[in-house]
Amino acid sequence: MMSASSIAVAPRAGRGQLSDDVARAIAVPSIRLAGVSVEYAIPRGTLRAVEGIDLAVRPGEFVAVLGPSGCGKSTLLRVLCGLLKPSAGRAEIAGMAVTGPRRDVGVVFQDPTLLPWKTVRENACLPGRIMKLDRASYQQRAEELLALVGLGAFADYLPGQLSGGMRQRVGIARGLLHDPAVLLMDEPFGALDAMTREQMNLELQRVWAATGKTILFITHSIPEAVFLADRIIVLSSRPGRIVETISNRLPRPRTIDVMATADFGAQTKRLRNLFRVGGNIE
Repeated sequence: MMSASSIAVAPRAGRGQLSDDVARAIAVPSIRLAGVSVEYAIPRGTLRAVEGIDLAVRPGEFVAVLGPSGCGKSTLLRVLCGLLKPSAGRAEIAGMAVTGPRRDVGVVFQDPTLLPWKTVRENACLPGRIMKLDRASYQQRAEELLALVGLGAFADYLPGQLSGGMRQRVGIARGLLHDPAVLLMDEPFGALDAMTREQMNLELQRVWAATGKTILFITHSIPEAVFLADRIIVLSSRPGRIVETISNRLPRPRTIDVMATADFGAQTKRLRNLFRVGGNIE
């Protein structure tokens, strides 16, 4: 049975607790999906990837989207990136319809795709060059972000001289370079070994706490979702539909030791019970 301290509906603030300006800002979700469905054309007709997704993510919230392989998790991220138009429904960032790539959104993929001939610093600066931002400003921000992710001493290294976890840290710094309000992460640690993945979970939690960004984190790892997220959105097999939303009340900051607690074990057990055997959930 779940502890009331670890899974519950978030309490609402009473009248007079927030200023009108703050209340209005919180009332507008950073991310909103309303009735989003996506179909792909295939030789024998259409393939429905996701169906009827309704989701709102509050400013500064860390939300994990969890589901089996092929359930449409990455499809939702492509919709929010502006790279894919939904077949039905509407996607919004900060109350505005997503009609294409946006400057207030950063993206981190499973493969950071660093340019091998450019240094860590140069790779981190790429969004600034592409967006034609002020050079001095984005170079300074790159230095600050590389320090934040623990790579200040490696700015002049080439990607081939870094470990997998270090390369992914460069990807996180690059995704934050233009100071986006929203960070979309598509299984960014899926290719890492277990020990490095745990370390990167700790690093991401620290970066999120330091920056206050809204994060939508795609994963198929149950322990990762429970460790990182404020809320966990559970998708069914294809076509992906939201089958449950779980509020995660594990205290922050979270250490690796939390994984040995009864609350953590109860949450992971509950999530595993939502999936059938063979559902490709870790």
